[in-house]
Amino acid sequence: MPSPNSTQLPSVLIDLVLESPDVQDFLNRSAVLASREFSGPDGPVSCAVTLLHKSRPRVVASSSEEARHLDEIQYSYGDGPCLTAARSGTTVLVKDLAAEQRWPDYTSEVSRRGLRSILAVPIALSGDYLSALNLYADRENAFPDATVQAAESFARHAAAAVRLAIRITDTTARAEDLVAAMRSRTSIDIAIGIIMGQSRCSQQQAFDVLRAASSHRNMKLREVAESVVASVNGRPAETYFDG
Repeated sequence: MPSPNSTQLPSVLIDLVLESPDVQDFLNRSAVLASREFSGPDGPVSCAVTLLHKSRPRVVASSSEEARHLDEIQYSYGDGPCLTAARSGTTVLVKDLAAEQRWPDYTSEVSRRGLRSILAVPIALSGDYLSALNLYADRENAFPDATVQAAESFARHAAAAVRLAIRITDTTARAEDLVAAMRSRTSIDIAIGIIMGQSRCSQQQAFDVLRAASSHRNMKLREVAESVVASVNGRPAETYFDG
């Protein structure tokens, strides 16, 4: 994919959202796009995108394995340019790692890997999400003012697309959870009916039997119900949805 100009970028990012099966894939594609956008005659630029949520595992996307590893090193120390940008909402520029005094453990380790410049730009999201675009180069002063401004513009456009990708993923997850809950309910209801028929007991008594078996076997109620249904039906219960 050729690098888009600034007017094309929003639609290109939205297209990436619609083409991606989940947030992880979208962020990976975005990282590759950013790497192409900011690499040039002076040398390559690798990119990573970090997405943080207080109650979920972090998502790390990258244009290369090296960029991903540079981000992972930062997480191992719990601080660095990327995390600072995401948490503070401000751009962090490291022109020359050899002269950088912040995050000494992190900068010392990544310097040994040949890294010389870092640009971390926050991606403004809502709610409990934090994100940042991280650009890495193996040369000093790789990110002049014009590049910083372009990266900040990229991040502003990316923010809307990331929010959309999160919303789509969350909606899909809720739908999958609903389907799973309905399937679980189907198995339990059928198992209760089987127990009622076999034991000639009430619905509540049948449910109590299932619950006692769940506790005794240290199994989930759904799993016990599925085993009851399979013992009679030869296979688990099926849930049908009208299309």
